[in-house]
Amino acid sequence: MKKIMVFDIGGSGIKWSVIKKNGEFVESNKLDVPSTKEELFDELAKITNEMKVKYDLKGIAISSPGAVDSETGVIGGVSAIPYIHGPNFKEILKKSTDLDVAIENDGNCAALGECWLGAGKENKDLVFVVCGSGIGGAIVKDKKVHVGIHRHGGEFGFCSIKCELDGEPKFTTWSQEGSTIALAKKVSKLKGLEENSLDGVEVFELCEKGDEIALKEVNKYYFIMAVGIYNIQHTYDPEVIILGGAISERKDYIDEINKRLDIIMNSGLDGKIKPVLKTCKYGNDANKLGALCNYLQREK
Repeated sequence: MKKIMVFDIGGSGIKWSVIKKNGEFVESNKLDVPSTKEELFDELAKITNEMKVKYDLKGIAISSPGAVDSETGVIGGVSAIPYIHGPNFKEILKKSTDLDVAIENDGNCAALGECWLGAGKENKDLVFVVCGSGIGGAIVKDKKVHVGIHRHGGEFGFCSIKCELDGEPKFTTWSQEGSTIALAKKVSKLKGLEENSLDGVEVFELCEKGDEIALKEVNKYYFIMAVGIYNIQHTYDPEVIILGGAISERKDYIDEINKRLDIIMNSGLDGKIKPVLKTCKYGNDANKLGALCNYLQREK
């Protein structure tokens, strides 16, 4: 069966796998993010060519942060790896491996992976929301990602979820208000600690121990998530909204958001469609499966 070399580029590391076209993983590993673009492309080519000899690869599929132009292979926007913005991934890797390359945004890949084989397998229209150090995601229509004219479709974290209009107008995005980093910073400040003293995991641990500050701020966090999800439901009206990111793996995560959604929907607002929420089935592998799905869709 045809095998594809798949890379998932992240801010803290690069995960790779050789995957069969049916989604079956053959071999996987990871590497640190190189310090230069030259080292990055050398590493990707080296691994690919080694696996090419071993498995007779047919192509390369990449999941990457940033505003990925999947047609040209160039990444716009910003990310935690500045040097990936500008180089043409398709041309460079094609030249060094003699394999065709497909590349797509990581949030879009996660959504495709879940829509193809995961929590959204039975759905055509869905939204994927990444809950983590920022809020990201993707919109899927008829099993294909909607990227938008500026390749910012699904950038939910950019949406303003709070505004202050007394005095000079001030607007705050969903990522600034509802990320786990924002939660940790708020709790650290309220407890009189240094700004980066806590992370999101530690805040939830404090909450479980009954810490009053953590309890109050985690409650706000769930409301902020519920408001963003409510807005998505009444904007796109998807069949299901799938939540990803490490925090979504908490057993009570969806239950807690649903409790806040019930309060919102019983508050007198006009919207009466309650979102159907599911958690990501494939976790950290969703990006790689989605990158493969993107490759296969473009191959047809």
